[in-house]
Amino acid sequence: MRAVVQHLLQRKGAARIALIPAEVLEALNDGLVPTVHLNELLAIDLPRLARNVALQVGLDAQAERLQDTLAMLGVFPPMRRHMHVARALYDLAAEREDRDRIAHALATHPSDVARSWAAQWIAFSGLALPEALQSVRRFATDPHFGVREMAWMAVREEVGRDVEGAVTLLLPWVHDGDANVRRFASELTRPHGVWCAPLKTLKAQPWLALQLLEPLKSDPSLYVRNSVANWLNDASRTHPEWVQATCGRWLLESPTAETTSLVRRALRTVRKKQALTELTRL
Repeated sequence: MRAVVQHLLQRKGAARIALIPAEVLEALNDGLVPTVHLNELLAIDLPRLARNVALQVGLDAQAERLQDTLAMLGVFPPMRRHMHVARALYDLAAEREDRDRIAHALATHPSDVARSWAAQWIAFSGLALPEALQSVRRFATDPHFGVREMAWMAVREEVGRDVEGAVTLLLPWVHDGDANVRRFASELTRPHGVWCAPLKTLKAQPWLALQLLEPLKSDPSLYVRNSVANWLNDASRTHPEWVQATCGRWLLESPTAETTSLVRRALRTVRKKQALTELTRL
């Protein structure tokens, strides 16, 4: 990375898009620094970044496939645009004999946005779930939160096709020493999920994935515990009694501060509905 941008790496980020310094925007659009929050992601000039990243990884930034995609980005919601850029870059690389080198360059790019595009390539690859999970692990442990989110989204569709098989494959992940890996297994299998289609099997039968959650009920990482709590909160939309029973059992089996705080968060929707029910009875 050029020394000229080193001083930008420790920035806290502007409170509003309009307050992002021009120097930061230039570095973001040139693919020289990662974003620090959603405001910066939304402020990026996506066509400019895509062309710069294409050049930096050895692709033709003026290729018709990429140019056509960039020209139509405006018709898509902001987050959906990234999927189309990732697909265009994937298609360009697929024609190249050095596509593995290009994939590595994208996966190790200074820009978190570029690395997120690399994670999305796994969804386009047609890999079976065991191989897809092996490929996505590097993104699940990425230092940037945005790339870690894209990691589980990249294999979510495959999980939906075989939930029970996915649970078996993910069992070693929830015992991993890296909190990011443990959190990935939980977040990937959330029944409703975020910015993605629900897993119909787990909406109907959330207990099929309980063996993934059990080892995490008193996890030392708040990042992991919050994911598990959100998982159970998702499940409470369709099976509140099961979630209450599971949380009650956990409190008995694991009387720790970590489990107690997890359960409190997991039952937030259940308790809100109970409170509303009580009010209607008054």
